[in-house]
Amino acid sequence: MAVIKTNSNDTKMLARLMRAEAEGEGDLGMLMVGNVGVNRVRGNCIDFRDIRSIPQMVFQSPGGFEATQKSYFYQRARDSEVRLAKRVINGERQHPASNALWFFRPAGGCPATWYDQANTGRYKAHCFFAPTPEDCPNVY
Repeated sequence: MAVIKTNSNDTKMLARLMRAEAEGEGDLGMLMVGNVGVNRVRGNCIDFRDIRSIPQMVFQSPGGFEATQKSYFYQRARDSEVRLAKRVINGERQHPASNALWFFRPAGGCPATWYDQANTGRYKAHCFFAPTPEDCPNVY
């Protein structure tokens, strides 16, 4: 059962975002990017108040995703990516992105915090950061 409201176009948009941000990190890396996106829609907290849909989340400015500035994001989503997007929309979570609202790819090691959120771990090139349950209970 979906944890956020979506339609087929929104699902494809999330799939495109997941691919554009983390295709080089395989299915698991793409699922983690999807976790962050879904958490931003669910959260209604911190920098993501009133973000209620996938398009609002993807194109949020400031705070959106760099991938939307590149043509690769705008290519059609593949069926395999849509299946991954559906998994995160249906609530599947992958650590360290389970409760994360942020991720980025640092040149070196992961900092202890990012936007005042604790580092929850690293997967390949991306570091993930989550709020406290008190700051954002909807992602827990």
